Amino acid sequence: MLNLKSLLIKFLPGFIPIILFVVADSIWGIKTGLYVAVAFGVLQFVYVLVRHHKTDLFILADTLLLIILGIISLMLHNDAYFKLKPAMIETIFAVLIGISVFSKHNIMMQMSQRYLRDVKLTEAQVKEFKANLRVTFYIFLIHILMVIYSAYFMSEEAWAFVSSILLYLLFGGYLLFQVIRYRIIKNRMKLVEWLPMVDAKGGVKGKIPRSECHGKEKIMHPVVHLHIIKNRSVFLQKRPYDKLIQPGKWDTAVGGHLNYGEDIEQGLRREASEEIGLKDFTPRFLVKYVWETDMEKELVYCFICNDHENISINREEVDDGKFWPINQIRENMGKDVFTPNFEKEFEFLECIYFGAE
Repeated sequence: MLNLKSLLIKFLPGFIPIILFVVADSIWGIKTGLYVAVAFGVLQFVYVLVRHHKTDLFILADTLLLIILGIISLMLHNDAYFKLKPAMIETIFAVLIGISVFSKHNIMMQMSQRYLRDVKLTEAQVKEFKANLRVTFYIFLIHILMVIYSAYFMSEEAWAFVSSILLYLLFGGYLLFQVIRYRIIKNRMKLVEWLPMVDAKGGVKGKIPRSECHGKEKIMHPVVHLHIIKNRSVFLQKRPYDKLIQPGKWDTAVGGHLNYGEDIEQGLRREASEEIGLKDFTPRFLVKYVWETDMEKELVYCFICNDHENISINREEVDDGKFWPINQIRENMGKDVFTPNFEKEFEFLECIYFGAE
């Protein structure tokens, strides 16, 4: 992710000509400011041409914009123009930003790529960039109108405040709002349960909030299941009635999502401890498969074990739990007693485990 420091470093070359123009204009006058800024633009163009063997049209556009501003300043150097000068300069920026925000031609994004060649923005970052441009456009628009009004209807002191300090206050207020907003979002994200996004082989492709895993997108994520077997009985848990998926049905003894950064065995032992208080057990791998429904898509890692002495049901996680003889399970298959996921895995148990006995 691009931090503020690196962002300023990358964008600084684009700001230097206008900064030089403003500083030199205020100290030595318009002509000197124009000469300094244009000279820097020419040097910048030559540097890019020699160093990168590329004709940078944006540098030419920047320099041309400064020349136009300088010529207008020289031609209309009077008190009225002097007061309206900030509004005229801001109008140029507002037009460029307005075209970028309200049309298909995102000029500002194209200009930003000049300084961010090694950074590829995601779709979400592009959307955020455009949202900030929209706010910037309205700030400029409001300030332009206020400068025009103050130039004709307010005192010199009021105009001086409106044309300079007020703009900084407006942008400073927006920047402060964004800092607070991002801080709140960051704190909220710390509380989010992150799950890994995986492919069919289990390779981690990224992470996603748990809330986004179940829905139309059906982003595949890993889960762990544990079947506890005693003789010819299988321990099942009864899902709480407030569960979003398959409430009130009998299910695998242990089942849950892997957290991002957690390996399979860590997740299995954590879920076993949280749901049925089982800590000391030796899991054996049974099968891995993809389970897909209308609401989710999971890569299931299924295990079995014969350790059951220390089971202690957590009533906050599980409604009930007991051993079911396999004959009783067979009798209730397809009767909406068990979760479809468990019925699928019971077929594996029948074929791989009980069939091998």
